Amino acid sequence: MNDRFRVCFVCTGNICRSPMAESVFRAHVAEAGLDGLVEVDSAGTGGWHEGDGADPRTVSVLRAHGYESDHAARQFRADWFARLDLVIALDEGHQRELRRLAPTPADAAKVRLLRSYDPAAVDLDVPDPYYGGTDGFDECLELVEAASPGLLSAVRDALTERGAA
Repeated sequence: MNDRFRVCFVCTGNICRSPMAESVFRAHVAEAGLDGLVEVDSAGTGGWHEGDGADPRTVSVLRAHGYESDHAARQFRADWFARLDLVIALDEGHQRELRRLAPTPADAAKVRLLRSYDPAAVDLDVPDPYYGGTDGFDECLELVEAASPGLLSAVRDALTERGAA
């Protein structure tokens, strides 16, 4: 089907949080049998790491929990909004920046915080683990995993509205 539901996760450099969220959510989508209907992607608000793989600590934590990680960093572009259904920001700074980039109010409305899909979340930011130790990457994974079922439910609802699922 060409009319896939497209989700893009966005953090700062696209080497820690967003590739982790991409890998985890892709696994949830596949487990739900929706991989033919949902396309999962990630990018960064900045282009400092374009072409680089994910941070080795991200890869290590993902592999330790059974997730795949095949990634090349890239920078989010405003013209991507036209083909995306949801743009998932990993913290409020990313959300503000993405909404500023959005060409239209409808595009700005596509930008959501990942943790807004976790009913237990109090703070909606996923902290940047880059400058800390491995424990920050473990925490990042926990936060991403906690929000993924709620996001999957929202995507499933959107697919049902389209008549695709």
